[in-house]
Amino acid sequence: MTFPLAVVALVGRMVVLFALLMLVPMLFALSEHDPAEGAFFAATMITFCCGVAMSLATRRFRRELQPRDGFVLVGLTWVTLPAFGALPLLFAMPGLSVTDAYFEAMSGFTATGATVLSGLDALPLSVNVWRCFMMLIGGLGIIVLAVAILPMLGVGGAQLFKAETAGPMKDAKLTPRIAETARGLWTVYFCVSAACFLAYHWAGMNWADAFMHMCSTMGLGGFSSHDRSFGHWNSPRIEATAMVFMMISGVSFALYFVAWRQRSLRVLWANVEVRAFYGVVLASIALISLYLTFNQVYPSFPESLRVTAFHVISIATTTGYATHDYARWPLFAPLLMILLGCFATCAGSTGGGIKMMRMILLLKQSYRELVRIVHPNVVNPVLIGSTAVSPRVMHSVIAYMMVYGAALVALTMLLLFSGLDVVTAFTAVVACVNNIGPGLGDVGPAVNYGGLSDFQTWVCTFGMLLGRLELLAVLVLFTPQFWRG
Repeated sequence: MTFPLAVVALVGRMVVLFALLMLVPMLFALSEHDPAEGAFFAATMITFCCGVAMSLATRRFRRELQPRDGFVLVGLTWVTLPAFGALPLLFAMPGLSVTDAYFEAMSGFTATGATVLSGLDALPLSVNVWRCFMMLIGGLGIIVLAVAILPMLGVGGAQLFKAETAGPMKDAKLTPRIAETARGLWTVYFCVSAACFLAYHWAGMNWADAFMHMCSTMGLGGFSSHDRSFGHWNSPRIEATAMVFMMISGVSFALYFVAWRQRSLRVLWANVEVRAFYGVVLASIALISLYLTFNQVYPSFPESLRVTAFHVISIATTTGYATHDYARWPLFAPLLMILLGCFATCAGSTGGGIKMMRMILLLKQSYRELVRIVHPNVVNPVLIGSTAVSPRVMHSVIAYMMVYGAALVALTMLLLFSGLDVVTAFTAVVACVNNIGPGLGDVGPAVNYGGLSDFQTWVCTFGMLLGRLELLAVLVLFTPQFWRG
């Protein structure tokens, strides 16, 4: 298989669309007359011209996508767009290196929330808007947006939707036409985003902060326009608003789409994964609140509950907002929160991690094997509700978990080889691969990734890409079998 130039043609069109999206922060720059006006104008023109050039140079190769083309397009898009997304940062902040700018853009697109920047309060408004807006774009998936418009360009989108959609069960369609599905998901996504935007303003944020934090909340990314994140306001109302919408975003938007079509919320509570998500998060809030109160980290249980609830929801949903430096808590609490970030969110949400559905399937499979030890001939299929899970899905989940574990070990060893301490190295990898954002040690919530070397930063950047595209969709591109005939 030669490199499919038809994919480059489509990427070129996405780059053109991406250039148009840069007009959003440019409008903020023009309205505030901030010093980044020229940076965004230059970045927009360069991005637009490159996209047009890519499209024109490869237009004769236009054809229907094949299954393997979907993986190439997904990987190439998620590598290319952050490069253009980094341009406004490079132009607006001359001292920023290419490595750090690309890291920041990749963190935005993957809704990771890891940052190398400090002094956020002093940055031009448009730069902060762009950082957060990239999370809104990347949250549900720039590829899903492309799927919604690809039929107008004369190409099919089913392969892309399957390659980019998160979770172990990707074959189910919500509507007969894949483009209709994508448009439905984005409609729900933007309706909830509008509600979040208005709620933040009602809670006390100004319009600009409400827009930026809506973007990073709905994308479960966690970028903020303030160094102290939500500690800048110290407002229970704002924190409560954030918690509500983080929990909403932690559930599959496909379920909201189905609930809207059926005009009933019963579909949400009937879903095993949703019940597990809420149950695990609420139980963890109770446990850590009692633990912090018992260890006298906070003087009273109500204060402990307020701080714990915000941070547990923030980390479990892989958002990464903070009001306090939870790295100073007894180690059990922050480690448990990071563990939650590895699996708590639902498949089809904007969160990262392995997803709650995979964890449920693994636990059920483990219990099944225990039963078979005692009763070797028993017929005991893995069930989700009343439906038996196919062996193909179980094999996919087990393979994913093996690759996931290997990726965590390999990337951690690379960071240890580069000289990082074990706590920083391990939690940085876990935070990046699971798109959580802050880790512990030198990348904790009170600091950032700016102290890492270029090599360490690129390792973390690759980890974010792996996690956002669920590992296998990226790693398959490195296998010889993928490129053969």
